[in-house]
Amino acid sequence: MTNPKEFPFEFPLPEPRRLACSRCGTEFRCDLSGNCWCAEETARLPMPVKGEDCLCRECLRKLAAEARSPDGAQA
Repeated sequence: MTNPKEFPFEFPLPEPRRLACSRCGTEFRCDLSGNCWCAEETARLPMPVKGEDCLCRECLRKLAAEARSPDGAQA
């Protein structure tokens, strides 16, 4: 563990990543400092599959609805 007194200066927060949704291509930002919109969502899905990245809010909600559906049908 690092002693904060050893590093009196603050590290700059990383800039939000500009992403395109893996499913629909909608552009959005991901704030890696923990203030990303997805942290506010109630849906908790597994990490993206190989070759995919984050989803936009709408696609995340659609996928969560499909996961809750008994037959896995699209909502």
